[in-house]
Amino acid sequence: MLDALSPEEWLALLLSLRVSLVAMLVSLPFGVLAAYALARGRFPGHGLLNGMIHLPLILPPVVTGYLLLLAFGRQGWIGALLWDWFGFTFAFRWTGAALAAAVMAFPLMVRAIKLAIEAVDPKLEEAASTLGASRLVVFLTVTLPLILPGIIAGAVLGFAKAMGEFGATITFVANIPGETQTLPTAIYSFLQVPGGDAAALRLVAISVVVALVALALSEWLSRRVATRIAGR
Repeated sequence: MLDALSPEEWLALLLSLRVSLVAMLVSLPFGVLAAYALARGRFPGHGLLNGMIHLPLILPPVVTGYLLLLAFGRQGWIGALLWDWFGFTFAFRWTGAALAAAVMAFPLMVRAIKLAIEAVDPKLEEAASTLGASRLVVFLTVTLPLILPGIIAGAVLGFAKAMGEFGATITFVANIPGETQTLPTAIYSFLQVPGGDAAALRLVAISVVVALVALALSEWLSRRVATRIAGR
């Protein structure tokens, strides 16, 4: 199957993997912090934070992409500062595709990790606290090892969502071959031209295979981590 790919299809596949991996790795630490704040935190604005995190799940992806363009485009209130100070822009670059994918995947990642944190018995954390451990030490030594399967699940969900992201990406960074054209946007492009069905079908098949491999790897890692934790 891979031997039949054209250079344009290879570029779309490799860019999708790059965008999805960067989106997942960059957003994962923030996802863990956000999930912990939602699961254990009691503070003013808790509901607002929860709503803001999950807003991309409710909004149409095109709306999310347009909001990203308004904020991070070269004339946006954040994008203009990045361009003036650092000469850097997200708009119409692969980094913008990674940003759009991270924003769309973030709620799914947070939900998976939050469920894992809520499944941890708070008494275990309280016992460590009574022994004099700080909140950070309790999190690193007690909570974090117990929620590793949930973190792995959240990371894979984020990666898979990033691989399939279309609406926000094409709105924010367009569909530029070799720069911002990921698998979903490449499939869309091939479906718009006569004779492009075969190429689109190849990319669809590759997308399915990548998703299945990611899911199988997630299950294997989760079982290994759970077994190691249970054996302690």
